[in-house]
Amino acid sequence: MNIDKKITDDLVANDISFVTTVPCKQLAGVIDEIENHDQIFHIPSNKEDEGMGLCAGAWMGGKRPAIIMQNTAIGVTINTLATLIQYYRMPLPMLISYRGELREPVACQVEMAVHTKALLAQMNIPTYHFHKQSDVEELDMILKYTFMCNKPVAILTDANFWGGYGDQ
Repeated sequence: MNIDKKITDDLVANDISFVTTVPCKQLAGVIDEIENHDQIFHIPSNKEDEGMGLCAGAWMGGKRPAIIMQNTAIGVTINTLATLIQYYRMPLPMLISYRGELREPVACQVEMAVHTKALLAQMNIPTYHFHKQSDVEELDMILKYTFMCNKPVAILTDANFWGGYGDQ
């Protein structure tokens, strides 16, 4: 299974037509798939909170948005999540590379990983952790859920999900 294509196909199947991304090595393949898909309008973002603002505008303009980002910037998104996305009950699927977990080669990534799930829990954001590639089979149901309940949802994807960092 091509995991990047499966993710993109699930986004399209759920009428997600606006995606913003912040670069990440783990997410490069899915970002390329999204960039090349003719049913998705892709806008790269410089920062995650900026991307959430773009997604809010897309939602208010009648589009179904998603953001693809790293967990290391969860801290800078807290205000945007609380005062914009949650306050106005906007659905926002957040596909997040979960850096700093097992097999992480960059030590500084670990510090934010320690706080990621706790911050999401404190914000009452439903969070799913994809550890094995077969976990992607839940993505379609998660996307349906976020638009049904008008809530942001975090999908954490760790190094094992993406196949490691070339250490296999």
